[in-house]
Amino acid sequence: MAHESDLILDLVWQEFHEVVNMTSEELRAFLLASAAADGAGDRDPESAMPELGRQVLQVLGKRKTDLTADDVDAMRRAVDRVEDTLADGALDADDDDRRRALLEVGHNPLRPSRPVAGSG
Repeated sequence: MAHESDLILDLVWQEFHEVVNMTSEELRAFLLASAAADGAGDRDPESAMPELGRQVLQVLGKRKTDLTADDVDAMRRAVDRVEDTLADGALDADDDDRRRALLEVGHNPLRPSRPVAGSG
């Protein structure tokens, strides 16, 4: 029988990959463009990215077996952000702040969720 922590990790992994429907390339491009638009200027554009967005980007580049406790925490926070933001109802054309909050963690509200890939 699997350990409880393995079952929790499986659940978090699945929830994360259900709500994060952007590829790592799409997320990186959005975060870099957003940092530039926010006036990152001469600073390293990666350091100007929102912390949670950077963490989601790192998780997207990992296999489940390579996750750290910090990665799992970031995954939970990303899922919570998406669920909390979407709990306020459908987005309309004036919801730029909510749309950006979703995009910063890899959820494109205009795209259906991705199927969960193998648990690697």
